[in-house]
Amino acid sequence: MSRISETFARLKAEGRAALMPYLMVGFPERDTALDLAPALEAAGADLFELGVPFSDPLADGATIQRAAERALANGVRLGTCIETVAELRRRGVRAPLVMMGYFNPFLRYGLPRLVADAAAAGADGLIIPDLPPEEAGECQALCRAAGLDLIFFVAPTTPDERLATIAGMASGFIYCVSLTGVTGARRELWPGLPDFLARVRRHTDLPLVVGFGISSAAHVRQVGAYADGAIVASALINQIEGAPPDGQVGAAEAFVRGLRL
Repeated sequence: MSRISETFARLKAEGRAALMPYLMVGFPERDTALDLAPALEAAGADLFELGVPFSDPLADGATIQRAAERALANGVRLGTCIETVAELRRRGVRAPLVMMGYFNPFLRYGLPRLVADAAAAGADGLIIPDLPPEEAGECQALCRAAGLDLIFFVAPTTPDERLATIAGMASGFIYCVSLTGVTGARRELWPGLPDFLARVRRHTDLPLVVGFGISSAAHVRQVGAYADGAIVASALINQIEGAPPDGQVGAAEAFVRGLRL
């Protein structure tokens, strides 16, 4: 059983949903994630999505775009992100670490090398939003052989036939996009989310984790009533951006702790 599967099994036994913060590696400074992840794990984070900065993040809104630009300006590249995973493991972070990045840098790095290096560093999976299942066979086979989970997206617009295809390929969990749009903090969740999650559930027993627009403890509670986990990204980045440099880790820690209330 993978670290991701073990985490969701434990949380299910405890009767609670997973909280999965998103951290852009290299934001706001090159090594900030090395301080953020341990602090947020102590504050209640169950898994982490670690963003790999890219110049054209087509699934992301303005907040994550700014974070990616800052990280790139700080000299962070894919190799840096893999090194960050290894260093987080050396610093004692035990939560699953899932690298989220776009296919172009992964392909340029080399898929066999990427999967081998990520697994050796201590990563638990990959999220590649612009890799469709029809073209994911090679990456899926490499990940399976290395013990990594390849996480697929489904959206409210995904038809049932395609949901079945994705469910048959997925491992770890399924990333359920909560809306039709890009990432970004929202005031309210989409009213159709429960019905959408019920439709996805008919095709899989894998954990369902909801992302895009999750911004508050109320949102996390709402999602937890229907899904197995919630990803908080832009709202967390906003908290980090709004804090003074010497208070960014503390602000992020307080925010994540508040999401658990």
